[in-house]
Amino acid sequence: MTRPSTTRRGRALVASTAAAGLFLGAAAVASGPAQSAEPAEDCTPTYPQEQITADAAVTGLTVSEGTTPEAFEGSIIGVLDDGIAPGVDMIMADLTSPAIDAAGGIWSGMSGSPVYIDGQLVGAVAYGLSWGSSPIAGITPFAEMDDYLTSGTRRVDVDARAARQIAASSDVTASQAEQGFRQLRMPVGISGMTQKRIDMVRESDKKYFSEQTYAVGAVGRAAAADATEETIVAGGNLATTLSYGDVTAGAVGTATSVCGGEVVGFGHPFAFFGETTLGLNPADALYVQPDSLGAPFKVANIAPAVGTITDDRTTGITGTFATLPDTTTVASTVSFDGRERTGSSDAYVKRFLADTVFGQLLVNHDRVLDSYIPGTEAQSWTITGTDELGAPFEISSADTYVSDYDISFESVFELADLAYALSRIDGVQVDDITVDSDVDTSTDTLKVTGLQQRKGGEWTTIGRRTNLVAKAGSTLDLRAVLTAVDDTVTYAPVSVKIPSRAKRSAFLVVQGGASDYTNNYRIKSVAQAVKAYADPVRNDEVSAELYANGKGLRRSFVTQSGPYDEVVRGQRYVDIRVRR
Repeated sequence: MTRPSTTRRGRALVASTAAAGLFLGAAAVASGPAQSAEPAEDCTPTYPQEQITADAAVTGLTVSEGTTPEAFEGSIIGVLDDGIAPGVDMIMADLTSPAIDAAGGIWSGMSGSPVYIDGQLVGAVAYGLSWGSSPIAGITPFAEMDDYLTSGTRRVDVDARAARQIAASSDVTASQAEQGFRQLRMPVGISGMTQKRIDMVRESDKKYFSEQTYAVGAVGRAAAADATEETIVAGGNLATTLSYGDVTAGAVGTATSVCGGEVVGFGHPFAFFGETTLGLNPADALYVQPDSLGAPFKVANIAPAVGTITDDRTTGITGTFATLPDTTTVASTVSFDGRERTGSSDAYVKRFLADTVFGQLLVNHDRVLDSYIPGTEAQSWTITGTDELGAPFEISSADTYVSDYDISFESVFELADLAYALSRIDGVQVDDITVDSDVDTSTDTLKVTGLQQRKGGEWTTIGRRTNLVAKAGSTLDLRAVLTAVDDTVTYAPVSVKIPSRAKRSAFLVVQGGASDYTNNYRIKSVAQAVKAYADPVRNDEVSAELYANGKGLRRSFVTQSGPYDEVVRGQRYVDIRVRR
């Protein structure tokens, strides 16, 4: 067989949270059922931007606790031409309410809060001053929020004149105002994973999760039964999710307008995905963390999706209640010491599939094992879906993993990397990934400690500097010496055919399956993935690869034996002189 090879832990899994630059905040899982009742529509007319003047009184709606919008008020400071993007101005306002005053300013999670003049919709709170928390808000004009402009988000500079306007209308100094505006940070978190786990992943490979991604627990799950489709109203909580279940990755902001079965919110991008299929979720706010510990942010429970966010653009997100997003369901069953649990998560965005697989396997292991433990895991999995041409496919595999420190962490990489590869192939849809894991505390392994050749009816040891001699077209019969931790020995047969086209020399590598390296993320087609897992080298097997000189012989010729009772590690190399 031929399989892609470089390293068993390719770790090409790139968290979408890192790639998209998601921002620090908080979100928590909630398990309340989705409701079928339609949300109340407002369809508020838009206030003409050209009529906005300094000192004009404004009102607005947002949520600091629960699901019911609360009023705030304020006044217009001025308008920054092209402040958000070319052709998209930023409206500046000074806002106040008991909640805003208590938090020390506007908070992460207010993104999308509607602002009105004379009952007409001006836009959505979406930006705050870069220097720190304050009541000064940058507002995205609602007239632009469903235009789906494609310019990237950035820090918005404030010139000296605008800085003087802000200083004259608030307690902010001109020098502070000149630091400009920044997009309000989104309350983004990944529930189910502890912060310790995320830190371990970062230490292993910084591509997995950005420095600004952090974990939150499933706080107040029952409370989110109050967060239903009906609570998504102008000024109410609006959440969007990359995945939902044991591993919920999402952000909580505010709905700006609900009309015609659609919702518009945030006033800035979530992750700038453009056309997308994110979850559209209700949420129940627990409280707003004030600025004593940093920039204030909203902590909220996220309820199951009631629709689909279809666009994630410069001026906000737009979704529909008509349909739910297509999902890939990742289900994991872990058994250990008489305990067993099955958990699952639904991934809504293809680019977040690998992260969902990684997280689902890891959090379910942690829930059942309840500690970092050394051990051995027998794992089997099946992936189903449709390939590039729409034909159904199924890939299954079974393998064994071992770790003398943390078996949970050891066993999750290979499948996550395969999910990463499949999610990057155009036209491929992964429907279900089902994983079964059986863990015990044994850490016994076998190690390839030598090679032997049969000569004159007896097995003789091949030294490290021994050059074997073999005739082109012949079969070389060897055996690998496998030594257990108690020094007992097992022998693995190694039979390698020397190609008839081989010339002069060849190089033989005999190794345990746990040392046989693979990079699943290099797979470029479903057919290649099916082939790679048709007869893979398992961790508890022994493989032999022959690299021979000669026309057309650049690839390796592979044979394998096993499985054996334990995971096999270690390697032995030998040069072969080929006779014609």
